[in-house]
Amino acid sequence: MDNTAALTCPLCAGTATSHFHSDRRRNYLRCASCYVVFVPAHQHVSPDEEKSIYDLHRNVASDQGYRRFLGRLCGPLLQHLQPPACGLDFGCGPGPVLAQMLAEQGFEMALFDPVYANDASALERRYDFITCTEAVEHFRHPGREFQLLFSLLEPSGWLGIMTKQVIDRLAFTGWHYKNDLTHVSFFSRETFYWLAERFQVTLEFYGSDVILLQKQPW
Repeated sequence: MDNTAALTCPLCAGTATSHFHSDRRRNYLRCASCYVVFVPAHQHVSPDEEKSIYDLHRNVASDQGYRRFLGRLCGPLLQHLQPPACGLDFGCGPGPVLAQMLAEQGFEMALFDPVYANDASALERRYDFITCTEAVEHFRHPGREFQLLFSLLEPSGWLGIMTKQVIDRLAFTGWHYKNDLTHVSFFSRETFYWLAERFQVTLEFYGSDVILLQKQPW
């Protein structure tokens, strides 16, 4: 494997990227500007391979453990929302349990997923909030995708993200999260601080894997 080639960062488009880690399947580079860790595009799995991995997921609304897991995002987000606010579950997957949980609380929910709910009309309106649970790590072009997400938010709207975060190089070496071949973008607190400054949004962290960002009211 080529461990040293610097590639353009898929988040900030900077060129100050360098080798961060390698395993037997992939290289991981880190951007010195926005701190995202990413897998080079030529090492991404094909769309068909990606879907075959997603199809193994079995997330259903009757699974109380999965509901508790999603509640780590749902709880903090609900502190900032009032029904009948309109939300988008972006990257909802084959079983949009979070959207169902929020609908049960009186919110109007739309769905979008490039594999399972590829409805372009969902991206033609604005929302009071957007949820993105265990999805940003799948972003192949995070710069474009975050631009899209913030463009879909109403002023003062909220973007709720759930994703595991990079701690440091040593922890990354043994990190199970990187072993999923559909995970190609990895974010740290520093990356979210960069995103907050880039898009001029406020930022809140909850625990180790929940991030809320609020768009300015203008």
